[in-house]
Amino acid sequence: MISVLGAEKLSLIEIEAFLAASESVRFAGCSRTEIHGWVECLLCHHEYPLQGRRSKGLLRAFIEHMTGLSRAQSTRLIGGYLRIGRIAAKPSGRPRYQRRYTPADIDLLATVDEAHERLSGPATRHILKREFEVYGKPEFERLARLSNGHLYNLRNSQSYRLRVSHYEKTRPTAVQIGERKKPVPNGQPGFLRIDTVHQGDSPEGKGIYHINAVDEVTQWQVVLATPRISEAWLMPLLESILQQFPFVILNFHTDNGSEFINKTVAELLEKLLIEQTKSRPRKSGDNGLVETKNAAIVRKHIGWGHIAPAHAAPINQFYTGFLNPYVNYHRPSAQAEVQIDANGRKRRLYKQWQTPFEKLLSLDRPQQFLRPGLSINALKRVAATMSDTEAARRMQQAKYSMFEQIRRSA
Repeated sequence: MISVLGAEKLSLIEIEAFLAASESVRFAGCSRTEIHGWVECLLCHHEYPLQGRRSKGLLRAFIEHMTGLSRAQSTRLIGGYLRIGRIAAKPSGRPRYQRRYTPADIDLLATVDEAHERLSGPATRHILKREFEVYGKPEFERLARLSNGHLYNLRNSQSYRLRVSHYEKTRPTAVQIGERKKPVPNGQPGFLRIDTVHQGDSPEGKGIYHINAVDEVTQWQVVLATPRISEAWLMPLLESILQQFPFVILNFHTDNGSEFINKTVAELLEKLLIEQTKSRPRKSGDNGLVETKNAAIVRKHIGWGHIAPAHAAPINQFYTGFLNPYVNYHRPSAQAEVQIDANGRKRRLYKQWQTPFEKLLSLDRPQQFLRPGLSINALKRVAATMSDTEAARRMQQAKYSMFEQIRRSA
């Protein structure tokens, strides 16, 4: 840049050495005013009119090198310096027309438009003319002669737009489906937290979607996969999820995703007499339980890689036959114990570990919560068919076989 400190005060010998050493280097000025000021300081410092031919040529080359100006441009600057003793910017040759309508006129027009809620051009002109001729207001003298075309020119000017523009924040559309609140189960199972887990994208398209449902009290969990989250795929899947829970479902809580907050899901839940609620803004804990299960169960066993929608069927077989039974009957989860400290804050202590089935058995009279036709003894028989480790090994073998099947068919 030409703003190199002291460059204009270099001696002629230093300038010659600099040009020889920096032949391949080019500089450019930041602005025309800066260039003119620097060139003027250089010519004044070296007393350009008193220099010989060789020194003048050296100074001219230095100017061209430092500013990026052409030979003709540097010649014009030097010529101007020789004529008047300084370098002055050449005035613009473009014609300038006298401005007829002042900022006060534009402000007055904006006032009229605001009062009349911006009528058409001819109607506004008539009002401006009447203000001057009928009501005798002198400030409307110029606007009374305003043409229709120029009226719209003034309306399009920046000062007019700044004067009349006002902005309102976008008003969100209220969705009447689901109530924004945090469910309060009061120790009763059947209050589900639902979330969607997307299995990645690829150039071929989107991956499958996992629908994860977790009961808040027992942490009983049911996961299923769907190729799409459209109505045709999602509704049968939700019905299957609700049927896999052993107890009566009372509440269906989700975030504000459109896959759950829609009329079709609302009609299904209404038919089953299930209350639908949704998360509140700035309350990330409203759906926090299922978010933790997304990572601890779905991502841990299925991973993050892309899985094509065509493989949803074998994944659902794995979920229904192996992963869901293992999670609910053989995998312990931390059960929160809520305590209120001296300051009134809730603190959750995780001292107790139980499987979801054990948590269900620990409730007062658990049989009262089960779906009709299902008994506690039937659930105990399912839990007793194998040990926790045997169930885990069986699940891992099924998971390996499932991924091998997906790999072969990919």
